[in-house]
Amino acid sequence: MAKFLLSLHVLVSVLFIGPVAVAVSTFPRRAKAALADGPDRASDAGVLRVLHRITQVYALLGVAVPVLGIGLAQVMDVMSQSWVIVSMVLTAVAALSLLLFVLPGQQAAVDALDLDPADEQHAKAVGGLRLLPMTAGVFNLLWAVVVVLMVIRPGSSTGV
Repeated sequence: MAKFLLSLHVLVSVLFIGPVAVAVSTFPRRAKAALADGPDRASDAGVLRVLHRITQVYALLGVAVPVLGIGLAQVMDVMSQSWVIVSMVLTAVAALSLLLFVLPGQQAAVDALDLDPADEQHAKAVGGLRLLPMTAGVFNLLWAVVVVLMVIRPGSSTGV
């Protein structure tokens, strides 16, 4: 059962968290282009909407990753080990950063697409893009640390 859950946990991590990580990383640059007054504004706006939708949908599907991880940790009887606890805390912080910073920032940028570039709200949305690359980086860094913890498992009694 543990091997099956581990396989499923890794597969779901790659398939659901991977697209979120890529969409979150790509969004700020595309948002800057879409909100600029240039010739490709319409196509950039379409790409921006797709990236935001990918972030939303795959973030929701990504809930399966910690759920499977908790189930796996219980089956392996490692739930109380520090590497599992730290991983769960970092996963929660990553989820909160996505919910509190990344998704609202993306939504503000998408909403600004329908505004006139001379509008004050449009300028405010463009100014708000400054934090999106940083929050995207923090989100992805948190997931990278969780992956490293899953691989090296410091203090683990499960072997390798």
